[in-house]
Amino acid sequence: MVAAGAHRPGPLKQQNKAHKGGKHSGASQRRAGGRVSVKAQPRRRLRDLSRVDRRHQALQLRRQRKEAVLAEKRSLGSREGPPHLVVLVPLHSRAAAHDSLRLLQSQDSAIVRVDEGRAGGFALLCPRLKQRWRFVTAEAGDLHAVLDLAKVADSLLFVLDPADGWDSAGEHCLSCLFAQGLPSYALAVPGGTDLPPKKRIDARKKLAKAIEKRFPEAKLFPLNTEQESSLLLRHLATQKQRHLAFRDRRAHLLAYAAEFVPGQESDLVGTLKVSGFVRGQTLDVNSLVHIVGHGDFQMSQVDAPPDPLSLNPRVVKGQKRSQDMDVQDDSVDGTDEMEEDVKVLMKADPNKQESLQSEVVPDPMEGEQTWPTEEELQEAEASLKANRRVVKVPKGTSKYQAAWIVDDGEEGNQEDDDDDEDDDIDDDMMEEAVSQEGESSEEEEEPADEECETMTVSECLRDDQYDEKVEEDEQMLERYKQERMDEMFPDEVDTPRDVPARVRFQKYRGLKSFRTSPWDPKENLPRDYARIFQFQDFSRTRKHLFRQIEKEETEGASVGWYVTLHVCNVPVSVMESFKEGKPLVLFSLLPHEQKMSVLNFLVRRHPSNSEPVRAKEELIFHCGFRRFRASPLFSQHTSADKHKLERFLRPDAALVVTVYAPITFPPASVLLFKQRSNGMHDLIATGSLLSVDPDRIVIKRLVLSGHPFKIFTKTAVVRYMFFNREDVMWFKPVELRTKWGRRGHIKEPLGTHGHMKCHFDGQLKSQDTVLLNLYKRVFPKWTYDPHVPEPVPWVRSESALPVQEVEMD
Repeated sequence: MVAAGAHRPGPLKQQNKAHKGGKHSGASQRRAGGRVSVKAQPRRRLRDLSRVDRRHQALQLRRQRKEAVLAEKRSLGSREGPPHLVVLVPLHSRAAAHDSLRLLQSQDSAIVRVDEGRAGGFALLCPRLKQRWRFVTAEAGDLHAVLDLAKVADSLLFVLDPADGWDSAGEHCLSCLFAQGLPSYALAVPGGTDLPPKKRIDARKKLAKAIEKRFPEAKLFPLNTEQESSLLLRHLATQKQRHLAFRDRRAHLLAYAAEFVPGQESDLVGTLKVSGFVRGQTLDVNSLVHIVGHGDFQMSQVDAPPDPLSLNPRVVKGQKRSQDMDVQDDSVDGTDEMEEDVKVLMKADPNKQESLQSEVVPDPMEGEQTWPTEEELQEAEASLKANRRVVKVPKGTSKYQAAWIVDDGEEGNQEDDDDDEDDDIDDDMMEEAVSQEGESSEEEEEPADEECETMTVSECLRDDQYDEKVEEDEQMLERYKQERMDEMFPDEVDTPRDVPARVRFQKYRGLKSFRTSPWDPKENLPRDYARIFQFQDFSRTRKHLFRQIEKEETEGASVGWYVTLHVCNVPVSVMESFKEGKPLVLFSLLPHEQKMSVLNFLVRRHPSNSEPVRAKEELIFHCGFRRFRASPLFSQHTSADKHKLERFLRPDAALVVTVYAPITFPPASVLLFKQRSNGMHDLIATGSLLSVDPDRIVIKRLVLSGHPFKIFTKTAVVRYMFFNREDVMWFKPVELRTKWGRRGHIKEPLGTHGHMKCHFDGQLKSQDTVLLNLYKRVFPKWTYDPHVPEPVPWVRSESALPVQEVEMD
């Protein structure tokens, strides 16, 4: 019997996946006909290790890391490595730093050599332990000395008070050190022996609880006997070293001795011979060196004098060095080598030496057109004849002189343009354009004001100190008001009534979307951009340099050698500061690090400072191994291609600080200080170097506000945004928004006093405000100054104007 129809599976029929033969290795081999790529199988074998092989590989990696750490510990302070540099930092005015130094010097079978340059510094040589230390004291009040020594120190020894730990100056010092980068440290507590044993234990527990916030799980070392000082030295020698990235990739040196040789042309500039132990990386004589606080310099040669801190002075270390590098020495006999004080290791090659050029000298003729053709000259003459005008001039006036005589109308227009440029340069949020009459009256009143000021200062220079403090308080109150106003009404300005808005804001533009609208980074660049350097790909250059450092391809003085650097064209002030006891710290520069560019720092407001800080105020930067002064811009830190300018340093968000400064390859820490009127430096922000990027677009936003006068269903009449009909027509293409989230546009002007009909996507509320956003790209000012004055010892200032007491008018 034949079936009526074919069987069809029901909805519950199981559906199996089809076989994917294309991804199977066997199928690919069959399709290839036995021809398999040679590289395919070894890669697979390397990737698919067995469990035993994976364990063995992990064990080898652990062993290599452990051996690297042990080798680093053994080399530091040994015969081949540099001495273990320990910096004593007393954190309290009652901390007994001198007693601690005396105890550390009283070690059995140790040789003590006192430094000639710095008071309180000495070297400790222990031939039995095969270790050598160098101890340097830094006063907590001398901020620059503490930070400079911490840049090169192997270990910091904080000396605490047994009762309080540290005072306010010590807290400020710790904040700066933590922000800059803290090397290995130890906490010593001298004193406290006059207390009874039970109270001594209670005081120790109280101190351990007080320091727990700053130093969690830190061990306190009492420092009252020789045995306790031996334990402290053992801890310093065996603890794990903490690395600072900005110094590990650069050769650096703390001067042990220095000599100044005046130049032939002037006694104020000469050659500085700096002796010390090379640390960090190999030092190349052709690279530039940066003397911290003084600038960048070239080297002429590197010498190898005898090691003054040798554990075994009878061994000639130059014999070992000569195997690695050809030592240029005039003496041939071995006895002469022993008697010779200095051997020349290397001399600078002018063809390979880095240049000191930091800026590009712009060519004023660059970009000029070629000589015009005859047709272009004839067209120019015809246009001159067409534009020729008749002007009344005195007798004897030439054509050239008559061309400079302008009419009254033209003079007024020119002054208007100048006014706009001045207002544009002074990027003040609350400033309005000033009329011509007001300017002329101000210019007339200026001489009288200056005379009054000079008379007042001469009479009250020393007597009215109280009045000066009151004036400072009034200025601070005004800053607090401006900061509060910017928080309440961000970027809002009043439209000027005496200058047309289309003239006052002619350099601003509207954007459909701040996030997505395009903005050319090469558009309308300032003249200062012709002076800076820019990388085609900064990150690629940075990776290439760091890869070369890791491969150790540079030749020069190795780490641990005691060398003398001949630094050229150094001012005599560097030697004078060294004689005064200031530390002399040198860092070698990587390629391009002497050149100027645009640096962007990511910073956050320090909680200890609450005073308002405006953009373009002069601040002091400590970036890596450099310090300088500049007036920065503040902008938001976002992932977009445009970043909004911030007029104040916000306490609740991380901001990007933009300045012109020498190139520095990140990572590098940054500290921002503000100088008080009395010379103290207050820490206001900390962070790190974000990028070296002149193409980062910082946009200044202006918000013009208006109020709804008559409200209809989806339209409204808005007033007080503009005050004439022409301004309304000029800004008609720009989109409007309201504080309550409505969006709209200008339809038409009404009347001649700035009223306008606007259409929105919904009905407005009577208490709503209509806003119009305008944008302009801003650039930092060229205010870079490498000279930073020495700060006065820091004292906590009691703010006379707490934030809560500021009242808005």
